[in-house]
Amino acid sequence: MTRPAPCTCTRAVFVAQPPQLSRAWDIPMTKPESQAARALTGAQSLVASLEALGVEVVFGIPGGAILPAYDPLYDSSVRHILVRHEQGAGHAATGYAQATGRVGVCMATSGPGATNLVTPIADAYMDSVPIVAITGQVSRAAIGTDAFQEADIHGITMPITKHNYLVQDGKDIPRVLAEAFYVAGSGRPGPVLVDIPKDVLQAQTVFEWPPTMDLPGYRPTTQPHSKQIREAAKLIATARRPVLYVGGGVLKAGATEELKALAELTGAPVVTTLMARGAFPDSHPQHMGMPGMHGTVGAVFALQKADLLITLGARFDDRVTGKLDSFAPDAAVIHADIDPAEIGKNRHADVPIVGDAKIIIAALIEAVGENHPSLKAWWEQLDDIRDRYPLGYAEHEDGTLSPQYVISRIGALVGPDAIYATGVGQHQMWASQFISYENPGTFLNSGGLGTMGYAVPAAMGAKVGAPDRSVWAIDGDGCFQMTNQELATCSLENIPIKVAVINNGNLGMVRQWQTLFYDGRYSNTGLGTHATEDRPRIPDFVKLGEALGCVGLRCESADEVDAVIKQAMEINDRPVVIDFVVGKDAMVWPMVPAGTSNDEILFARGVRPSFDEDDL
Repeated sequence: MTRPAPCTCTRAVFVAQPPQLSRAWDIPMTKPESQAARALTGAQSLVASLEALGVEVVFGIPGGAILPAYDPLYDSSVRHILVRHEQGAGHAATGYAQATGRVGVCMATSGPGATNLVTPIADAYMDSVPIVAITGQVSRAAIGTDAFQEADIHGITMPITKHNYLVQDGKDIPRVLAEAFYVAGSGRPGPVLVDIPKDVLQAQTVFEWPPTMDLPGYRPTTQPHSKQIREAAKLIATARRPVLYVGGGVLKAGATEELKALAELTGAPVVTTLMARGAFPDSHPQHMGMPGMHGTVGAVFALQKADLLITLGARFDDRVTGKLDSFAPDAAVIHADIDPAEIGKNRHADVPIVGDAKIIIAALIEAVGENHPSLKAWWEQLDDIRDRYPLGYAEHEDGTLSPQYVISRIGALVGPDAIYATGVGQHQMWASQFISYENPGTFLNSGGLGTMGYAVPAAMGAKVGAPDRSVWAIDGDGCFQMTNQELATCSLENIPIKVAVINNGNLGMVRQWQTLFYDGRYSNTGLGTHATEDRPRIPDFVKLGEALGCVGLRCESADEVDAVIKQAMEINDRPVVIDFVVGKDAMVWPMVPAGTSNDEILFARGVRPSFDEDDL
């Protein structure tokens, strides 16, 4: 990822005008009532800056070093939501950002408070989500002395932030906050950390707004080069087997309408990665589904047999490409991305295009016009493949509840307007496969880092940002036990999310790999969340949910599924936890085993589609 050089706040480079803000992540630079400079403490300046930036909510936990900031926050218009763990604060900020299109904010104290933010910061970095993390630091004189609760969070997070700051002077706080929000939201979005020593927060300073930003060298390229657009249009005009390979950058750029227009203009098939679910309607006849390790056979086939990949905001992730040197061997590549560092990183680009996806796609539409060939023969092959290998699952022979059935019924009954947040593992893949995503911003998950424990706090943040929408967390019993304490936050803060725990009693995806690749040696994957003859459920998720202020429900058979989902949908005054007790041996299919070619995709266990030359 491209990011500006790290800096402290001692430079004095003057920039006359703030850079133009990104469309999708506009930052309100509202002016306080009084334009005169005001004498404030650093802490008051921090809160005044957040107010001036239009921040409506901060997720955080106070502690010694950040405590001065919590005093002015007490009287502020900024809502503070007291989470139970800093990881929850970070993921909540991420969920809020993805649900609203605004920058999410989290706050923690120094040392362990700050380091507990490392995972959600890394998560936001991998998935290009704009958040600003504000941390207290020990006083400047104590930095480097191994003082109580000291950690070099500035250094620790340097590789996993788009930019970070260690504030040395209170007068810089307004500028640093303005820059942090701008950097987080513009170009390729990402996390920015602002670390402020306690004595800087306590000292007197001057607050003046709006500040002048100081970002030499940070100039995200949004406008594509016209020559590259023309070259791309030429390739599209001659391709017989093109595929629109769509990544999360299309969602970040707000380019879904343009994508649909380009797809319908060219008639090309569309595949949407895990991070792009919802960028193109699942119900659209040109949608081939999700590619990659657990993608549809049709999407994988389309990529493997394409003669042109029109790659938009995607990064050739290994979960999509499989064994890289065998990925789409006959395809020329148009690679469009706002981050020039991504282009050519994993796959050579015949036509590289740097810019904002919304602008690029609009330019491609104009350049392509009606000049593209018939794709009738290509679609005959694709339709044949997806007819022969549709997504599906088999009911369990032991009569246990199928997790795929549960998730498909949630999608059918709750509908495409809801927001779904998942943890990581089998339930994440089933949620991507068996819920129909028709709208952008409706599927939140940890795609790059694969962070277990993401679902509940991300759903909490999404519900805060979109209080009028239904928000469901679809979690596994392993993931749920990592961050379920944030349900106490939801109960006390009136954030009525629904949580569907897909409880198979195991770390399901790891168990699947143990079944397939370790001869069924289930080393340390049983979680004990199913009752046995000599042991109750540990924990009992219904009782746990009730202890956290939620309504707890349980479902163990297919004939109960619809009723319990409808019951949950009728409860809107508190969170709901549903313990869906499912079979332990359901597997996610299709599957491309790690490190193998996409040509080796398995439709089901022992069933391999034929991708031979007759298919071409």
